[in-house]
Amino acid sequence: MRYVILGRDVPDSLDKRLAARAEHLARLTALQTAGRLVLAGPCPAIDSPDPGAAGFTGSVIIADFDSLAAACAWADADPYLAAGVYQSVEVLPFKQVF
Repeated sequence: MRYVILGRDVPDSLDKRLAARAEHLARLTALQTAGRLVLAGPCPAIDSPDPGAAGFTGSVIIADFDSLAAACAWADADPYLAAGVYQSVEVLPFKQVF
């Protein structure tokens, strides 16, 4: 089943985000290689594809997992969470219609 993972950044997280980015992207690449990643990306803090110093407010990941527990376990191991980028992470079942 598909799950949406919503990570919400702490204020002024850009430096922490950049420091943990390579490890975060490596995990997403592994999901993509396994054919389980639907989409992933950050939410800019301003209305711009490149927010610069304004940074980001969080991230959205939609991927296939065997269960909600598996999706939660994967999200709990995110380098952004360990690095203090995310202040919270929510994992929800997702039914893709379009």
